[in-house]
Amino acid sequence: MQTKTLNQRYFFKATPDEVYHLIMDEKKHTAFTGAEAKIENRVGGKFTAWDHYIQGENLELEEGQKIVQKWRAEEDGWPDDYFSEVTFIFKEKDDGCELIFTQTDIPEEAFKNIEQGWIDYYWKPIEDYLEI
Repeated sequence: MQTKTLNQRYFFKATPDEVYHLIMDEKKHTAFTGAEAKIENRVGGKFTAWDHYIQGENLELEEGQKIVQKWRAEEDGWPDDYFSEVTFIFKEKDDGCELIFTQTDIPEEAFKNIEQGWIDYYWKPIEDYLEI
């Protein structure tokens, strides 16, 4: 299977800690996405998001700084029981948070949908939620 790596950067008008907790706190995650999230907020903890469309496991957590997860989606072109790896790095910048995001080992067939999905279903909703 051919895979690709996705690299994105996004700026939020919030602290790195606030953005970290939007992703890792299941109530906040559910609030900004409008879909159910279940998150065991610990290394080795499992998670689901977007009503089970996304699932995975936390590999590394540094509060307010970094999240590394095994990650998969119920997506066309995504093999059953196959996981990619996502890394979120949160940096303080210009009175806000720069998010440096990397996802490795994305099945090539799913890449375009995943690439746009992070923007449409995560970065823009987080930005909108923070402006409320």
